[in-house]
Amino acid sequence: MSKSAFNINHSKLISSSFCLFLLFLLQFSSPVSSIRKDISLQDTNTCRTTVQGRYLIADDMGQVCDALSIDPQSRCCRGKLDRYSCHGCNLVSQCCNSYEFCVSCCLNPSRTQKNLALNVKISKPITAGTYSSVFDFCTGRCRHNSESVVHENAYLSEFHHCFSIPFNSSSSDSNVQTEVRLAGINIVIGTRGESCDTVCKSSGQSCVPNKFQLLNQCEMMHKYLSCKGGCLSSVGADQPAEVVDDAPRDLNPGACLYTSQVNMLSCDGSHQHTKRLCPCA
Repeated sequence: MSKSAFNINHSKLISSSFCLFLLFLLQFSSPVSSIRKDISLQDTNTCRTTVQGRYLIADDMGQVCDALSIDPQSRCCRGKLDRYSCHGCNLVSQCCNSYEFCVSCCLNPSRTQKNLALNVKISKPITAGTYSSVFDFCTGRCRHNSESVVHENAYLSEFHHCFSIPFNSSSSDSNVQTEVRLAGINIVIGTRGESCDTVCKSSGQSCVPNKFQLLNQCEMMHKYLSCKGGCLSSVGADQPAEVVDDAPRDLNPGACLYTSQVNMLSCDGSHQHTKRLCPCA
């Protein structure tokens, strides 16, 4: 064989080997790269949950389940569960008898508007921060609500987990906002000596304790009561109320009374010389 023929055959052999090598790479490298791509781009949805309660847990999808029903990987409640359940909640007062169901109910976009929730201050100081998500708002709001506490160590009723968005009472349209917050509430004037528990029960309703702060102001009492003796600051669990006309002179007959100590507002308070203004639903 001549030298030139040998070089041609050698070149062909090298070219054939190189082609076979490329085919080998293409055949086996493609699936491997596909598998690696699937793994690297795999979505891992994880849920945030409430701190484990005594019986239940609520996740940020608005589902409620027990601790044994939490998926160990996603941390979400497993199974086909109702989202945004309001079991044990009064949708008028927006208060619930269970913390977890309060969070679930609060997460419903139709009940809690995101833009409003994220503007709510975490605490009263003007320098306080705001919530970073609706889930943070709901878990915080359902846990801490001064409107449902009396004497700082007892609840006004079993419906003490409330998620309503507080309004700014200092704004110019506070009267309109007050009316909005009283939507669905029946304002009933009791007879002398009656508690609001009794007043509301007589019409087949229940007293809504977290609405007392809205009625505990002169503007609201003038709307429903005569207040012939003026509007005075007082202290008592029977307020807001109006003093009956035949009360002793030192009790200011005909006057409307509001209390500056809001922790005293109570559904079961009563006084023999006053008629209470009651929020019922």
